[in-house]
Amino acid sequence: MSARRITAQPLTREAFAPFGAVIDKAGGAPRPMNAGMARRFHDLARVEVAGESAQVVVGLVEAKPYPLPLTLGLVERHPLGAQAFLPLTDAPFLVVVCPDERGRLSRPQAFLTAPGQGVCYAMNVWHGVLTPFGAPQDFVVIDRGGPGVNLEEFVFEEPWSIHLPE
Repeated sequence: MSARRITAQPLTREAFAPFGAVIDKAGGAPRPMNAGMARRFHDLARVEVAGESAQVVVGLVEAKPYPLPLTLGLVERHPLGAQAFLPLTDAPFLVVVCPDERGRLSRPQAFLTAPGQGVCYAMNVWHGVLTPFGAPQDFVVIDRGGPGVNLEEFVFEEPWSIHLPE
């Protein structure tokens, strides 16, 4: 069975808006801090959490690279909290999301990040796993901690094949 083909598009605020937020310096006006020695780009994404005793947590992820084209057989979502990923290098990574149309997943969409871009998946958005390529990559992850089941997975009957732009 051959995989269905999708070509990743550049990650833009407009294209990604239905799924969450793009996190980069273009998202806000900097304000000075530390006596003018630093600039803060504030409130670039909201990491919402739900549920009793829920809290926002910050972690680090060491991610191994995936071979390309990517075979996408599974997506996941987090019904109790948003999830933000910020790369610690300028290397690009793939971002895959799936619209949910009345309880059914529709055709995945794939995006290729630009240097300095991260993403925040909104609560309950179907998305692919963290997908660096070419080399291992480290990320800061900001998401939900606390009790409750905050992970659902969906396996496609037929996988998708995600390609980089020509």
